[in-house]
Amino acid sequence: MSTLVQILIAPQKQDDEAYVLELALEKAKLRRADISDWRIRKRSIDARRAPVKLNLQIELWAKGETRELIPEFLPKQVSEAQEIAIIGAGPAGLYAALRAIEAGFKPIVFERGKDVRERRRDLAAINKEQIVNPESNYCFGEGGAGTYSDGKLYTRSKKRGNVLKAMEWFVHFGADPDILVDAHPHIGTNKLPKIITAMREAIIEAGGEVHFNSKLTDLKIENHSITAIKVNENWLPFSDVVLATGHSARDIFYLLYDKKVKIEAKPFAIGVRVEHQQQLIDHIQYHGDSDNPYLPPSSYALVEQVDGLGVYSFCMCPGGIIAPCATEQEEVVTNGWSPSKRNNPYANSGIVVSVEPKDLPNYKEDDPFVCLNFQKDVERICWEAAGKTQHVPAQRMIDFVNGTTSVNFPKTSYQPGITSVDLNKVLPPLLSKRLKKAFVLFGKKMKGYYTNEAVLHAPESRTSSPISIPRNPETLEHIEVNGLYPCGEGAGYAGGIISAAIDGINCVDAISKKYAENIQ
Repeated sequence: MSTLVQILIAPQKQDDEAYVLELALEKAKLRRADISDWRIRKRSIDARRAPVKLNLQIELWAKGETRELIPEFLPKQVSEAQEIAIIGAGPAGLYAALRAIEAGFKPIVFERGKDVRERRRDLAAINKEQIVNPESNYCFGEGGAGTYSDGKLYTRSKKRGNVLKAMEWFVHFGADPDILVDAHPHIGTNKLPKIITAMREAIIEAGGEVHFNSKLTDLKIENHSITAIKVNENWLPFSDVVLATGHSARDIFYLLYDKKVKIEAKPFAIGVRVEHQQQLIDHIQYHGDSDNPYLPPSSYALVEQVDGLGVYSFCMCPGGIIAPCATEQEEVVTNGWSPSKRNNPYANSGIVVSVEPKDLPNYKEDDPFVCLNFQKDVERICWEAAGKTQHVPAQRMIDFVNGTTSVNFPKTSYQPGITSVDLNKVLPPLLSKRLKKAFVLFGKKMKGYYTNEAVLHAPESRTSSPISIPRNPETLEHIEVNGLYPCGEGAGYAGGIISAAIDGINCVDAISKKYAENIQ
């Protein structure tokens, strides 16, 4: 059995393996001759006070003990195997497909958008020409929203499944092994497409199929069981369907509702995306040690209870860029991403208000669309306020709190452009009043955060799905439809890349269990 020890080191010492090992051995009261192998198991930053330190968890193997290798992905040849339909090629769908191959099923993946290479052209069109392709954008296409919105792999979801397995698969398909070590692992938008492509190629090589520009348009349900799906204009027989369509596939919610498949309103969060200079955030978080070249761009996490609702930071992107993430032409949506080096001069984060269905003015207990309609209204109002383009309404932070329209702005990373608007007149009071109070409180927690050099971009509205698709907690099938497996963020069972990937694995495991029990 290996031995674990914790050590603190100066950041500039992190690449000095002899030094790191010497400290670890001293802490463990061992000699070099006593061990056969060692590794850094976890790495995090201790920035509670200056000077900033690195906190390392070191794993040591004694003589005679063997270090386990990263488990490989173990595919089977499934070209003639029983087929499973997987709707969506985001992390939930791709991991469901990979797990299906391991389990001996043939995954048939249908993705409404394009592959990662072709998808780039539509992202360029949003940024440069402000044209939104409703089937190919930052949310829809191979890899899902995570491919072009940062690639953060941090999850608090320890109970949903095997986090380590999901991370190891990313390494198997080309991610840096450091993601297994870092406390807040991150791949980067620039590196994810190659990894996603490798996953797709592995699915096809094993006998699975991946179809792009293939949109789910209808379902056939007989005797409370799914029997077929309609993709584009073609009906295809399937008795097992993993529905991994993502949090922005609103047409799927309407389709299910029309087919009398139960859906429910779900709590979500909505607000703005705030951009500071990364240098300022580094100075605050590193207590003035911001010029240390051995420290990465810093992040932050903020949360407050304001007038009975939570206000918190979401998807914080150090060294990042704010991106236009609309899925329809007559709306604006912001999100953030970072390249692998996180080396842009800006730091951005969503600052959002947690909203329950009952908090909304049009709440009705039996209305599954109350949160979705609120989300859509905010996105459209912001689109109109900024000039009916992919410009977003914007305001300096202190100007927003004081109700003053900003006269000018520092440079912003949001490429389509911003329009000066008093967000107090655009955002619903449910949001604006709480955001104003929260920014003042955040400034007390992080001295320097509350500044007029920070720019608010509205709205940050796609934090999670505003609708859930209820499923049986044992079988993971829809509570009313056998063979339909609501999966990932779009169904309300995940909150990021890793939790969505794990849910994809779990859904296929549930299918495997069902057939194993039927054979018995």
